[in-house]
Amino acid sequence: MGALNSKGKVKAVAYLRTSSSANVGADKDSERRQRDAIECFAKAAGFEIVDSYYDAAVSGADAVTERPGFSSMLERLLSNGVRTILVETASRFARDLIVQETGHEMLKARGIDLIAIDSPDSFVADTPTARLIRQVLGAVSEFEKAMLVEKLRGARERKRRETGKKVGGRKNYTEIEGGAEMVALAKKLDRYPVNGKRRSLNDVAVALEEAGYLSGAGTRFTRAAVARMLERKPETK
Repeated sequence: MGALNSKGKVKAVAYLRTSSSANVGADKDSERRQRDAIECFAKAAGFEIVDSYYDAAVSGADAVTERPGFSSMLERLLSNGVRTILVETASRFARDLIVQETGHEMLKARGIDLIAIDSPDSFVADTPTARLIRQVLGAVSEFEKAMLVEKLRGARERKRRETGKKVGGRKNYTEIEGGAEMVALAKKLDRYPVNGKRRSLNDVAVALEEAGYLSGAGTRFTRAAVARMLERKPETK
């Protein structure tokens, strides 16, 4: 289970993640809710949280090793003897089922335990039942995300019909409903490299789609559209 403190408690780190930049900030409850829930569980279950890592405005469909906060956490865990990660729910670790399973296998191979506090045995117990629970929870999470994307698409389409204006056209994106948050997320994605490389315009478009931001036609933004958001030159390929 990993390193113990002087009182016999298991040392652990907390991992938190919020998908949308609209839910990031001191006035939002996503980070605070996750942190409070993990601390409450740790106290009751005999864990000592020695550090916490937070990926803000990072999609749950991103590979765990491509997330800045998770990568920093993994680097520390491999050097300090702590071998337990606490997350609020499995979907905070990863919302995509494949990302969740491959990420969990990667941690297991390094001797690191992952505990989702709402279902503590779902990752620790490697039984057919635990795997089924994990996969069902992951599938439900993916479904909820797809429903949210569909809801946002419908809202944008209703807005377009009511106003007669295209949402996500060539106008200033910060002027449309939710546009300021979308542009802020796009710029944040652009600032943070993946594996040392700057994200391509298409990479940013994919991440925006995963966060529920689509063009007025309900499709992924083009590279040219993302370039306008970021005030970058369009890519030639």
